[in-house]
Amino acid sequence: MLKDLVIKNRSYRKFYASFEVKDTLLFDLIDLARICPSAGNLQSLRFMPVWEKPHLDIVFENLRWAAYLSYWDGPAPEQRPSAYILIISPIQTNKYHLTDAGIAAQTILLGATEKGLGGCILGSVNRQKIQEHVGVPEEMEISLVIALGKPAEKVVIEDVTDPEDIEYWRDPDEVHHVPKRSLNDLIIMPMEES
Repeated sequence: MLKDLVIKNRSYRKFYASFEVKDTLLFDLIDLARICPSAGNLQSLRFMPVWEKPHLDIVFENLRWAAYLSYWDGPAPEQRPSAYILIISPIQTNKYHLTDAGIAAQTILLGATEKGLGGCILGSVNRQKIQEHVGVPEEMEISLVIALGKPAEKVVIEDVTDPEDIEYWRDPDEVHHVPKRSLNDLIIMPMEES
């Protein structure tokens, strides 16, 4: 069921670094993004799979992992992702490229989740440094980075109890808690006609 897959698809930030993600799996996930809807069917996004050193290290060193966990510097070496997919778009593009990137990223993560993997969509990225080292063409830029691997942490959804407090947090057992607003809090009904 799709809802079960969506619930299981969390933003994982700790992985089993020893678990290898092969290029063929990355190509399969990119193939899912390839067939996604695209504004105007322009299909302007490009994808760069990263699964080998030194590129793995370069990408990792230029990511920021969890704004709400200010005390945490990111995954330890044994907890780093096994692979990344860089979602790349032309610098000169339509205004919907970020929408397309979001659709592609979520589709990739759902595909990864279905295969027993997990990931995290990262937008807080030192794009220039990564682009210089991995060879992103000059006329393009990184929209998002997707970290992928075998999750090494438990992530649970909590109900929001204070509407002003939606920060995720970790308990003493390192379980990652993510507050989500209720369905009733999200739905805005149309006005009744007079």
